[in-house]
Amino acid sequence: MTKAIRVYGVVQGVGFRPFVHRLAEAHGLAGYVANKGSYVEIVAAGTEDNLAAFRRGLVEKAPERALILHLEERETEPFPGEGFSISESEAAQGSRFVPPDIAICGACRRELFDENDRRYLHPFINCTDCGPRLTILDEMPYDRERTSMKSFPMCAACAAEYHDRASRRYDAQPIACHDCGPQVYLLDGTTRGAEAIRSVRRAICDGKIAAVKGLGGFHLCCDATNEMAVRLLRERKRRPTKPFAVMVRDMAAAEREAEIPDALREVLDGPEKPIVILRRRKGGRIASAAAPGSRRVGLMLPYTPLHLLLFDYPDGCVMPDALIMTSGNPPGAPICRTDGEARETLLPLADVILSHDRRIRVRADDSVMEVYGGGPYMIRRSRGYAPLPVVLPSLEHVRDGVLAVGSELKNTFCLGQGGLFYSSAHIGDMGDSRSVECLRETTARMASLLSIEPRVVAYDPHPAYHTARFVEELGLPTVAVQHHHAHVVSCMAENGWTKPVIGVAFDGTGYGTDGSVWGGEILLADYKEFTRIGSIAPFLQAGGERAAREGWRIATGLWRGETGTEAALRLGLGNEEEISAQCFLLDHKVNTLTSTSAGRLFDAVSAVLGLCRVSTFEGEAAMALQFAAENWDSEGEVFDLPALGMAEDGRLLLPTTALFLEIAKRRLAGESAPALAAAFHASLAALVGASCRAAREKTGVSTVALSGGVFQNTLLLRLVERNLRESGFHVLRHRLIPANDGGLSLGQAVCAAARAADKN
Repeated sequence: MTKAIRVYGVVQGVGFRPFVHRLAEAHGLAGYVANKGSYVEIVAAGTEDNLAAFRRGLVEKAPERALILHLEERETEPFPGEGFSISESEAAQGSRFVPPDIAICGACRRELFDENDRRYLHPFINCTDCGPRLTILDEMPYDRERTSMKSFPMCAACAAEYHDRASRRYDAQPIACHDCGPQVYLLDGTTRGAEAIRSVRRAICDGKIAAVKGLGGFHLCCDATNEMAVRLLRERKRRPTKPFAVMVRDMAAAEREAEIPDALREVLDGPEKPIVILRRRKGGRIASAAAPGSRRVGLMLPYTPLHLLLFDYPDGCVMPDALIMTSGNPPGAPICRTDGEARETLLPLADVILSHDRRIRVRADDSVMEVYGGGPYMIRRSRGYAPLPVVLPSLEHVRDGVLAVGSELKNTFCLGQGGLFYSSAHIGDMGDSRSVECLRETTARMASLLSIEPRVVAYDPHPAYHTARFVEELGLPTVAVQHHHAHVVSCMAENGWTKPVIGVAFDGTGYGTDGSVWGGEILLADYKEFTRIGSIAPFLQAGGERAAREGWRIATGLWRGETGTEAALRLGLGNEEEISAQCFLLDHKVNTLTSTSAGRLFDAVSAVLGLCRVSTFEGEAAMALQFAAENWDSEGEVFDLPALGMAEDGRLLLPTTALFLEIAKRRLAGESAPALAAAFHASLAALVGASCRAAREKTGVSTVALSGGVFQNTLLLRLVERNLRESGFHVLRHRLIPANDGGLSLGQAVCAAARAADKN
């Protein structure tokens, strides 16, 4: 009997074909396995029992990084030959699954430091279970000649391993060694190989700043235990307070520095190796300047052999076991990936630049996640996770390709077709022209890799967004998707939910359908449309773009109608001249607009409590407010506030201005900032619960989706989720798609595909 089997999913770049070959031989089958680009094709001949066992083994024993989504099986004509082989790859039409990059495996790590191994200290060691994938890929199917490794012909020894079915490197596309692989070097010098690595290690030990080319781009690196070195990096990068990521040598160093929940040990040390934000332990060695004023630290483990060699090398240099490892890029711009970009951007920041000659095809920042509910909660989805798709069977009949271009900040894009939605890695902020160019280049490359030709483009209709102008260049039909609707749909899609929901979308800024600033919204939504059924109480936001960074301006506007300038001065919101100027803008409606931004409400409360008057990075004030609340030794008081109100358009209004005024009055009366920060979170969660209960009475919908950047605040998320569950709601939340604008493109793409489905 001969069976033809098609395997769909992430089955390229994960050692799947060698696995199939070994499995087939173990069951005495003849035939072949071939990579078809959109699927893996298997033709297997043998007895019925052996074929059945083989079929079970495909699913039960698949490589760890494989993800089988679908199998098709049919009888076919008898296979004419003997033995089993791996056949040449060829491109076929259909959905594609591009493999993400995989951190160095344990076996390669052992070989890296084995003096008797021929790849001893080789900075690019890899095998079928680990190494670069997406970042080196030119086109599918995934084979060496279609990656940037085609510039490095295999030597005889590597070729022998590549063709040896008993080898760990059997059919490993990026296989290389000292003799035939990429080489490291110091930029703009003659130092190469081992001496280049030794030079960088000495520089770091001496307190200097290094730039290091990694898997998806350059990092800026220094000794994380050296307070002066970290402060020097902050000064050069002009990043006064935003936390730096820290790479630690091993789990022992991670345990010393942070509390690691059991559920996240495998995440921290798994094949993705993201940055995980953890609670710091007392007595750690990491400099306070790594995360000023924060009880948290973002840790990751080495995920490339070059990282491991920075920590350990037989050169007598005693390296620290913790290194700052922050993205090598200007604020808001994409991570640098070429020597030219590093020369232009990083040379003024770094004392030495360690590069290599393996070209990076697709940029990939490090993924970042929080801890929530005993598991990961994504903040930035990138290396190791992108571009694995979200699968929505309800939209698999939509065959036209969709491109969604995301938002202005934390930009990602999403390509969708046939019920598969591929969110990109993090790009940057679109206010920087380099980010726009990266978006232009990467959308084209990913569309080619995935064999998706977009027929429609989804975008955010904010008139000032650079993404809108990029969309105009494409000359394709467009679908405008309101910002907060996209947030809610992204949460629905991640959870595979297709029925209407009450969507709670809380963030900093989104363009409302009425032309005002939205950001604290209660929506009735499905994939195609929404109705605004509630919001936080509107307030005046004066000061233009500065108001988004200077919470004291929002606080002044919320407070001034109550007691005037004197109280604002007593609260330390500003000096008399600043307060008077802000009141002038508000009174005369100069540079002033109406807002329902929950993010700005957090900024105002943070300012009135004296926690953060002016933010130096996005989310700083809200983070300070959350940390203060978490420092309180009990749950916050829930204030007795007015009932939900009603706007002229009939929507529910949460009495958030009354909440702010209660906070301010109590602060003036001398109550502690941590107690009031905790009370703010608890009271806001109670208001969200009340608004959702009122919305359920109006709509009959009892499922709530929580999305938007404010829900990066895991304290608020926990309080809101608990309140809703106690009220009998089914709650949807994010896990591996960011709640912030990094997840927005998924919602846009799903909304556009759902609307297209109606036209088909």
